[in-house]
Amino acid sequence: MKGKMAIIGDGDGTLVFRSAGMDAFAASSAAEAKKLLSSLAESYQVIFITDVFCAQLEEEIASYAANAYPIVLPVPSVRGGNGYGAAMLRRQSERALGMDILPREKGNS
Repeated sequence: MKGKMAIIGDGDGTLVFRSAGMDAFAASSAAEAKKLLSSLAESYQVIFITDVFCAQLEEEIASYAANAYPIVLPVPSVRGGNGYGAAMLRRQSERALGMDILPREKGNS
């Protein structure tokens, strides 16, 4: 399992990750992404998931948080992000540090 990385995303958006040496898996729905996550979790250390699917699979992703591997990380899709990844990072940093240290966008204070 050493160093294996994969991405689960929507269609062609995952292809660019193949050029970086990652295994790419396309899903057409959240249910399909959930099945992929479950099967990939057994053999990959790091699994990136487009944030659209992350928002829909929050419970499943949280179930992996207590384990060292796999590390499940949100990434924006080729269509752009929905803010889920940034919100997740903010929650985790607040939990770890006890305060919000990340800058907010103007107008979102």
